[in-house]
Amino acid sequence: MNTLSSTVDSYIVSLDIGSSSVRALVFDAGGRPMEGYTAQLPYEIRTTADGGAEIDPEALANLAMDCLDEMHRQVKNAGFRVTAITSSVFWHSLCGLDAHNVPTTPLYHLLDTRCAEDVKRVADTHSRTGCVPHASYWPAKLLWLERTQPSLFRDTARWVSFPEYLFLRLFSKPRVSTSMVSANGLWNQITNNYDEEALAALPITRDNLADAHPPDLPHLDAPEHYLIRHFREMWPLFDSIPWFPSLGDGAANSVGSGAIGQGQFSLMVGTTGALRTVIEAESVAIPPGLWCYRLDRKRFVLGGALSNGGDVYAWLKHTLAMPRDLESRLDTATPGAHGLTVLPFFAGERSPYWRADLRAAITGLSFATEPSAIFQAFLESVALGFGEIHRIMESSFGKAREITASGGALLRSPAWTQMMADALDRTITACTESEASSRGAVVWGMEQMKTIPNLAALPASLGAEFVPNAAHQPAWCQLASARRDLVKKLYDA
Repeated sequence: MNTLSSTVDSYIVSLDIGSSSVRALVFDAGGRPMEGYTAQLPYEIRTTADGGAEIDPEALANLAMDCLDEMHRQVKNAGFRVTAITSSVFWHSLCGLDAHNVPTTPLYHLLDTRCAEDVKRVADTHSRTGCVPHASYWPAKLLWLERTQPSLFRDTARWVSFPEYLFLRLFSKPRVSTSMVSANGLWNQITNNYDEEALAALPITRDNLADAHPPDLPHLDAPEHYLIRHFREMWPLFDSIPWFPSLGDGAANSVGSGAIGQGQFSLMVGTTGALRTVIEAESVAIPPGLWCYRLDRKRFVLGGALSNGGDVYAWLKHTLAMPRDLESRLDTATPGAHGLTVLPFFAGERSPYWRADLRAAITGLSFATEPSAIFQAFLESVALGFGEIHRIMESSFGKAREITASGGALLRSPAWTQMMADALDRTITACTESEASSRGAVVWGMEQMKTIPNLAALPASLGAEFVPNAAHQPAWCQLASARRDLVKKLYDA
């Protein structure tokens, strides 16, 4: 991190809204986070026994504004000149608003699976929207809400993602980026517009969506500048500067970790996980089993996502009695020596199965099985899930020239990163950018402002390489085969 400050240099504030906390950071003109300048507030997603995953949109907006308020205090005291505000926010959120922009629903998180029964009624538009019919996306959630809460559905005038609601609060305008709108299941990735067939199959029209009309579409990524009076008076340093609409966190993470060219893959494990590539092209063929969204109007983001990533690691640490030398045990363990076969599907699964009904399972337990063996087996199984995504990606886009890894859940455990390298049978390089998603939003914003010529002008900082262990490959092949067989036996998938 850069520790220098100056009243002359320019700085960018980046807001990152993840699935467990809201953070605001300051970056310098080189795209480096300024040490000691941060504001962070945690929160929890409310879960229900029937598969719900909800957030109070007003409470989350207040957390974001509290972080911005604290950041404004910090940059004012430091004498920084802030030239832009950027942000990254988790993809796929859905919230209803009435005619006065008051929320009619909670904010539904991508892991809310209560609409699983309605997935079978969703039109299969994957070849155009890049979204497989699944509980993560808007179509199934909209059909579920119409079916189960018809009065609430009728009272809803507009459907938005969280960053649109936040911009409504700050600017009285529901500004949305191409990146954010491209991941809701209603966007045609090839035409860069709403997909007419997807909309026709739903009980909504374009008038129920933000920036819904063709004249607005080319300006989706344009910034706002002028805060409403209340916030203009609170944050004078943040007014009359560009506030760029929020990027999807996955797109921002790929940029921030430097995986932005042909053959560049990014592996990220946070609460969930994803393996992605960013491609600049006029059009792409969307491979079966993978999703396709956008970074902006000229770049695609393609890959696969696991619903179970760092949350599996956290659940295991909380639930099992782990030895203090857990990391060293994982580092020296032979793959599969525990004799267990595990499915880590605590929250269903996305790529490549796209089944909300999948659940975690473990076979092969005996009285001799130790907690660390169970821990190892689950981490191996998550790595094998990335291996399945990786095979599809390489068959579609060619062999990866470089795979960079980011996300605190993964990089806190070098042993788990090594498992990823072994499961993918590819060298993985750790990205040492501690705030890859926030950094990605900043770098993208700098390109939009033309302060850098392109996204590659500010390379990401990289660290240790994890080379696959050739001696372990037969064991990993056996683990992969056993995992596939168990999925087929239990779920016919």
